[in-house]
Amino acid sequence: MVDTQIAERGVRNPAVLAAMRQVPREVFVGAGFEEFAYDDCALPIARGQTISQPYIVAAMADAARIGADARVLEIGAGSGYASAVLSRIAREVYAIERLAPLSETAAKHFRHLGYANIILKTGDGSLGWPEYAPFDAIIISAGGPKVPEPLKNQLKIGGVLVAPVGPASRQRLKSIIRTDEKGFEENDLGAVRFIELVLP
Repeated sequence: MVDTQIAERGVRNPAVLAAMRQVPREVFVGAGFEEFAYDDCALPIARGQTISQPYIVAAMADAARIGADARVLEIGAGSGYASAVLSRIAREVYAIERLAPLSETAAKHFRHLGYANIILKTGDGSLGWPEYAPFDAIIISAGGPKVPEPLKNQLKIGGVLVAPVGPASRQRLKSIIRTDEKGFEENDLGAVRFIELVLP
């Protein structure tokens, strides 16, 4: 999976590739889909949600430029796969999932795998997690018409936020770099398709 679906498509960061090799994706997919865990596609999990395709998880982690000492926030943790991958790269991962059953399942997966550097809560991800801000990187694993301002404001200067932005039929993956207290630089990374981020 890593060689053919990820590295050959341009993700070269050794830390990202190592994390993708380390995390067992079959743990995080919906029951009955384990045999498809390493296919290049999104797969269903509980409550009508999905686990992103491996390449997208790797590409977002790569674009976020995460260092070994980084504090990372993930919005829309789902079953926990992307958070698990991020936890193999960064020092600390803070993950928010709005659906309690998914949060509970993700927490079980983290305990089972011994991934102790992930702090997870159930809540409204659009508000971020101000108690632990600022973050070196923020990854939003759900789409929306724009990035919620609270999330941008919780990014460190020099930090990177990666998110799908736009209507469901025309989402674009964006990387947003905070250049100073009020300034942001936006880059378009290509077309994607994510479930919608629920906003208040």
